[in-house]
Amino acid sequence: MAQKFHIKRNDAVVVIAGAHKGKQGKVLEIRAAKNRAVVEGVAMIKRHLKKSQENPQGKIAEREGTVHVSNLMLLTRYEQSKRTKKPAAATA
Repeated sequence: MAQKFHIKRNDAVVVIAGAHKGKQGKVLEIRAAKNRAVVEGVAMIKRHLKKSQENPQGKIAEREGTVHVSNLMLLTRYEQSKRTKKPAAATA
């Protein structure tokens, strides 16, 4: 049976915890087996590529890593929660 997540592919999300906290992006892929998602522009990793016909010199390519889905929140919901919170009035 497939797992159900609070995010889907092409959703705009915000990272709410971890090393990439505060970054925003679009969900490119969901990896259900590991409860992780690939988010555009977040958790960039460097991949070392061997020499080939495409890359005669070899190459260090940057691509997106994965972020655990529990560290992601829908952008609309995140903005909504920011709007409803009001600064605490100083009572003195």
